[in-house]
Amino acid sequence: MGDDLEKIQENPAEENNLPPERKEWRLRINYRALVQNMPFIGFLSLLALIYIANSHLAEKKIRRINKLGKEIKELKWEYINVKSELMFRSKMSEVSKSVEPLGLKQLSSPPQKIVLKKETEK
Repeated sequence: MGDDLEKIQENPAEENNLPPERKEWRLRINYRALVQNMPFIGFLSLLALIYIANSHLAEKKIRRINKLGKEIKELKWEYINVKSELMFRSKMSEVSKSVEPLGLKQLSSPPQKIVLKKETEK
């Protein structure tokens, strides 16, 4: 009887007629092992949640950056358009056309310079 007990202790897979690797796998995953590794499993779950949240935040920031880039391009085109319109309207011919209804006309003779004499020269 002592020999039988030693054989069972040496090779427990023969007791249940299961292949050795399957019996070994069954022994590794059990309730006790899960309970003992719960902190590690919780830590891995927390890391997975942080990873998912981080990727969502990164995608959100990338979308915002793209949106702001498009808005910058639109504002740049609007700035160029307004600037060219201002340059066109500030030309001498355009200014004279816009003030003509007010009764102002372009000078036909060049402006004259007025010189004042100092009081000491009198």
